[in-house]
Amino acid sequence: MPASSNFNQAIREAQTSSIVGPNVISNALPYVGGGMALTGLGVLGGFSLIKTNPALFQPLALVAIIAELILFFIASSAANNANNSKALPLLAAYSVLTGFTLSGLIFIAQLTIGMGAVFTAVFATGVTFVIASFAGQRMSDNVGQALSKAVGLGLLGLLLAIFIQMIGGWFNPDFFWGAAGRVSGLELMISGFGTILFVGMAFVDFYTMPRRYRDDQYLAGALGMYLTYINLFVFILRLMIALNGGGRRD
Repeated sequence: MPASSNFNQAIREAQTSSIVGPNVISNALPYVGGGMALTGLGVLGGFSLIKTNPALFQPLALVAIIAELILFFIASSAANNANNSKALPLLAAYSVLTGFTLSGLIFIAQLTIGMGAVFTAVFATGVTFVIASFAGQRMSDNVGQALSKAVGLGLLGLLLAIFIQMIGGWFNPDFFWGAAGRVSGLELMISGFGTILFVGMAFVDFYTMPRRYRDDQYLAGALGMYLTYINLFVFILRLMIALNGGGRRD
């Protein structure tokens, strides 16, 4: 989640209640939707490769992750500087690569909990967006700032837990990830906490965006919101897999 430092900065900048971009949300939303659509195309491409040439998918996914990180920092800098003509194609490429790398998780979900559960995760993410778009913009400053602080601290804790899980998984994968047919308690905890955290972040996004971004910085706001809902979808899916025990469907 490379947006963690950006999100913490957003919290600091939202400590005042002054609105600097009254139209930034409406300007950003079409690009959030466009990013999601491109991500879907990336998922379809990754799915096709997994089924036709699975040996090739893993090295390409690693290259895609590295390219994602590079694109994120370049595109984020351009978007924050309101250089939208430069940021837009970079963000489009970033969205496609994100979908490609997500296809591995979705393929695992198809095997373990079925595609119906994947669409349920998509639906739950969409419902969260609708509720957050209504309530987040109407939060008082006291509530918005308190929730922003809580989510910011929670994000640091989540990143630390994921780091521990990744490092520990090299030495004892059964304990940190779980064995066949059984998911570790740590994975269940991370998945559940991540889901709750990004639900909260969905509300915070609608509160912080007009207080952080000018109207011409709509792509920077769109990127932050896009990352929130992509991560929410990922953690809902991880939670559903964990609750199912991680076992393969017959």
